[in-house]
Amino acid sequence: MRALAWDGSAVSSGLVTTLMVYAGPATADAAVTRTGGTPLVPDGFGWPACRSCEGAMTFLAQVMPVGLAPGGRQGVLSVFMCQNDPGLCDEWDPVSGGNQALLFPVAGLRPAVVPDGPGTTLGEVSAVEYVTVEEDYSRARHAWAGREGRPVSDVLGQLGGRPWWLQHDETPSCSGCAAEMSFAVQLAEGHDYRTSMNFGGGYGYGFTCGLCNAAAFLWQR
Repeated sequence: MRALAWDGSAVSSGLVTTLMVYAGPATADAAVTRTGGTPLVPDGFGWPACRSCEGAMTFLAQVMPVGLAPGGRQGVLSVFMCQNDPGLCDEWDPVSGGNQALLFPVAGLRPAVVPDGPGTTLGEVSAVEYVTVEEDYSRARHAWAGREGRPVSDVLGQLGGRPWWLQHDETPSCSGCAAEMSFAVQLAEGHDYRTSMNFGGGYGYGFTCGLCNAAAFLWQR
């Protein structure tokens, strides 16, 4: 399996991991990969609502760009998750309506109108830097932290490559074409638990289907 670098190009070694590393605060509407803030969206966007409680979801992260095969196309992956009643709306499942992952075109995006009320955004906006380490994800994050003298919690996940499952492989199938989806991103909760995403101490996993321009999200702990 070939890993994806930040620009969507292939990395030849299966032991290469593109880490997503905390790079300090970012502005709320920055056109960069980040967690928190305001999503950049196309015209006609409607803020996702939870299928169970019908409340507005929390915007977690935008990842840009994400490589979409075939044809070398790229997109922006945005992830939302219900946090209105944590644990009661099946927000860990890719098909139950407690979260939503959306793929947007790279061009023509603008800051979304954020719904009124608490809980639609995280407590902090965190910029992300991509760092390539020649290990699998489990070893790469510790190797990077040791080399840089920084906490492992500053590793916010990985872009492309192979998912590091905490449980069994839960790669979803595309709801449009039924094909197995491509792994796009793995998200850690965040560098600060007070402002972090809530995956129950685990990881979130984002997937895409380039043929159907579709995305899916789930988390494990």
